[in-house]
Amino acid sequence: MSRFSSLEFSNRDENQLGQEISAVKDEAFFLQEAQTSFEGGRFEQALRAYSKVLEFNPKNVSAWAGQVRMLIELGEFPEAKLWADKAIEKFPNEPELLATKAVALGRLGDTKGALAFSDASMEELGDSPYVWLARGDVLLARREDRADYCFQKAWALAPTDWFTHWLAARIYFYYHKFSISLQYAQKALNFNPGQSAAWLQVGRCQFELGLGTLAENSLTQAKQLDPHCE
Repeated sequence: MSRFSSLEFSNRDENQLGQEISAVKDEAFFLQEAQTSFEGGRFEQALRAYSKVLEFNPKNVSAWAGQVRMLIELGEFPEAKLWADKAIEKFPNEPELLATKAVALGRLGDTKGALAFSDASMEELGDSPYVWLARGDVLLARREDRADYCFQKAWALAPTDWFTHWLAARIYFYYHKFSISLQYAQKALNFNPGQSAAWLQVGRCQFELGLGTLAENSLTQAKQLDPHCE
């Protein structure tokens, strides 16, 4: 009899624990999960987490911007533009949302529209690293030499942030500037050598530059740090 009583209480405790765990999965939880997934290069997971944030709070501007940024990272540029439009309807003066649309337009080939939205993001006193990274992205799409200045401005706002350098490396990589991408990916590693996504980016650059052995070593490091790394 006591054995069944113990099992009953055990099940009750487990159910209560499950409810407590479920209860803490709120807006803040999913926002943190989104950022962690983003930093790990798991863009689809981050996209789902940002969507969850908006279920809790449709007015979370960071989640709206995050969704668009993940679609851009996944190469879904028409979808990114669509969701940027939806977000800007709700928050027409948010610098980072305007910046996300600028990037989406630039990568779709509408460089004139991209520059206009980038200008608008800066006119709204957008002075975050991402607004400057987005500006650099747009200028690279327009093949303008001033892009590097924008990346320098982003780093001035976050000089020791591995994440900002990693994002810059990914942007340069997209535009097939592999040597520059490698430089910034290595800077990201200098600030956070335990970050799998940074090792992965270094390895991708090395591979594109024909540095096969170095690339293999970098990708091995990425896999050791994150066994689920794709």
